[in-house]
Amino acid sequence: MEKLKIALLQVKGTGTTEGNLQKGIECCKEAKERGADIALFPEMWSSGYAIPEEIGKLKEQAVPADGKFTAAYAALAKELDMAIGITLLEKHEPLPRNTICLFDRNGRLLYTYAKVHTCDFGDECRLDAGEDFYVEELDTAKGTIKVGSMICFDREFPESARILMLKGAELLLVPNACPMEINRLSQLRGRAYENMLAVATCNYPEGHPDCNGHSSVFDGVAYLPGLPDSRDTCILEAGEAEGIYIAELDVAQLRRYRELEVHGNAYRHPGKYGLLTEPKIEFPFVRKDYRA
Repeated sequence: MEKLKIALLQVKGTGTTEGNLQKGIECCKEAKERGADIALFPEMWSSGYAIPEEIGKLKEQAVPADGKFTAAYAALAKELDMAIGITLLEKHEPLPRNTICLFDRNGRLLYTYAKVHTCDFGDECRLDAGEDFYVEELDTAKGTIKVGSMICFDREFPESARILMLKGAELLLVPNACPMEINRLSQLRGRAYENMLAVATCNYPEGHPDCNGHSSVFDGVAYLPGLPDSRDTCILEAGEAEGIYIAELDVAQLRRYRELEVHGNAYRHPGKYGLLTEPKIEFPFVRKDYRA
């Protein structure tokens, strides 16, 4: 498989759903002109990660996962022969969801993933959480690759990337909307390292509220034959400015690495991890705003 080009659309919203639709289309076209096989948006692009306090207004801003907004990107993916991970405030009952829809280069919907770990300590307490994680085989002009998604806060739970790895994911597409500082970047590095998979994260640029760019791609390959020490798994880290940032992922190298190294599912002992699925929460982790 040839190297896969992933475009991170680190761009600002326009303030309206229609404006974001049109700007997003232009960004995808530019990404394709630059050779991208996959284009990924930051978190909840349809609304620019706006979550109104008033539930009526919140629902008004939401768009259906099978509506005109996503249909435009499905058609664009087919036109450009490029996969598109489009994000949205999804119309859903009883409350909207924080969602990514991944369309392949034929405009076919591979999955609709809603954020499982909603930020219930903040504005996302007004959103419904997703129910599961999904992995699908993505057909690209360079070959096929198994892809899944996390969204922002999902990153902070090792279980998110772990379950996606166990379902076969080789690449995680991660929309984001928060300050990406050294500790959050380290979480992404860790998820890639421990699961031997690639993690591509797209954030909003500096100037968007509570965001600072630093979109990134970690390829998950820590060791290579002939290298005496470990290597930097970060193959792209954007700056703070608005822009389209493209990383080349060596999928063949990743696959060879996964066949040889010790991480991922090679030496796990799942029979000893029963406590991980226990729902009980004890001090000091009890939070009044936690939703099961």
